[in-house]
Amino acid sequence: MYNLKTPWSDKADTTAYPRPQLNRQSYHSLDGQWQYKIQKGNFDCTVEGLFDGVIRVPFSPECTLSGVNKFLAPDEVLIYRRKFPRHEKDKLAILHFGAVDYECKVFLNDHFVGSHIGGYTSFEWEVSGYLQDQNILEVRVVDPSDSQPISRGKQKIDHGGIWYTPTSGIWQSVWIEYVPNTYIKSLKITPNLDEKFVTIKVNANAPCEAQIILNGKTYPTQNLSVCVPVPEPREWSPEDPYLYFFDVVCGEDKVHSYFAMRKFSVGKRDDGKPCFMLNNKPYFMSGMLDQGYWSDGLYTAPSDEALIYDIKLAKECGFNTLRKHIKIEPLRWYYHCDRLGMIVWQDFVNGGGDYNKMAILALPNIGINVKDSNYSFYARKDKVGRDLYYKEMSEVVEQLFNCPSIALWTPFNEGWGQFDSLKVCEYLRSLDNTRLIDHASGWSDQGGEIRSIHKYFVKFKMPRREKRPVSLSEYGGYAMKVDGHTFVDKAFGYATYEDQKALDEALKNLWKNEIIPAKEQGLCAAIYTQMSDVQSEVNGIVTYDRQVVKVDVKALKALNDELVGK
Repeated sequence: MYNLKTPWSDKADTTAYPRPQLNRQSYHSLDGQWQYKIQKGNFDCTVEGLFDGVIRVPFSPECTLSGVNKFLAPDEVLIYRRKFPRHEKDKLAILHFGAVDYECKVFLNDHFVGSHIGGYTSFEWEVSGYLQDQNILEVRVVDPSDSQPISRGKQKIDHGGIWYTPTSGIWQSVWIEYVPNTYIKSLKITPNLDEKFVTIKVNANAPCEAQIILNGKTYPTQNLSVCVPVPEPREWSPEDPYLYFFDVVCGEDKVHSYFAMRKFSVGKRDDGKPCFMLNNKPYFMSGMLDQGYWSDGLYTAPSDEALIYDIKLAKECGFNTLRKHIKIEPLRWYYHCDRLGMIVWQDFVNGGGDYNKMAILALPNIGINVKDSNYSFYARKDKVGRDLYYKEMSEVVEQLFNCPSIALWTPFNEGWGQFDSLKVCEYLRSLDNTRLIDHASGWSDQGGEIRSIHKYFVKFKMPRREKRPVSLSEYGGYAMKVDGHTFVDKAFGYATYEDQKALDEALKNLWKNEIIPAKEQGLCAAIYTQMSDVQSEVNGIVTYDRQVVKVDVKALKALNDELVGK
């Protein structure tokens, strides 16, 4: 394996404000140098000897930017420790974690603060009672990765092919904020484009009177909720990603936030075929699969500029959508999609055990569709794991609900961890009725609201007599290895090309002969595989280290412009 640096490796910086839709002035980053120790044991073990050295938070120990380059085994515990001063007195202190993979316990000045399970969602505690003038924060982490059927996405201890190096420990920012005794915990923002208003609900830690300040006008809440009129709304789209910025005041607390006026729905084209709609108009979503991995930081981008680079490159190539594949990103990424104009399809993170992939693929071809209520067939007999999936789904929706760019949720992908998908969608719809749902992307269709197809190796053909919207939610995967910018010698892809000229020609043929004709026949969306190379995979439009763009950007944009109808 090669040590591949991105353009941001030597100036990595993760201190940009982590929550752009709940922005406060009293922000103190705890990212940076922490002591660490990896040893056999569990949460209750005693630290053996001295700490191993210094780790750079929020980069996982497995990546180069952490300075550690060590794998955390399932039977080991990762212990973090750092000192920090109390920055403000006479205020409450909120300790925030963006994400820690997978299970952690947190101690402040030897007092147990709390624990958290799940590697992809944020959590926080009010810790004022534990603070001193000088403080010692300790975080203990265990991560079973794929040794247990937990939600883990593409992380695999024995990685290779489409599986990647596990990420353990703290992989999103840690920070502390100081707030008054009554403070705003969260917001829920729901735009209603048809009725021309936005509903803003304030969740505070105690009863209070809150005001919304938008465009110089103040709107008082009733029971911490208010419908704010937005006359003549400027509609959000990838072509015009307009955001409305506003403030929320609750007593002495004040946060800065934003929303967009937009609507995602299903409708019909002029020819009567079903389609996806943006702002009540047919809209073809041409996108890429985006794994969100980095050669230097694995799950963690080296900087805000790195996040922006990927989104801008996708737009320069004419794509208007990114499907975030089996990973939840830091809120900064969604903010940049919101402001730059990039529609997001958001996957939930897969778990479960090893299931019979070939049977799920093959049996439908002979008229047998295995129901995903058959837990044994899908390796989902563990009720605890199924219950945890619902819990994590609720946390993800709450965390990402306000992001305007998210158009679609994908609960399951290619049968991974799939179970009761139609019931899962009912639950998801109860959490969020404003977005589309792709209930089973790729293989194990159970009759949800979208027909979702993955097609590699063979030519895509539109299914006949399908009354639902049809999405080609994965296709392509064309590979080209770039010497000096590849993670391993043995590379993986669905079709291999030797140079950019051959790759560009193949992409042109793919768009002209399959995707554009399929749109004319009723295809609603197409997601190309993929945004970047990732470890063994070399099927990105850019190398894993983001150093070499492998396609003719202008030519690809012209193809996408033709596809989406510009």
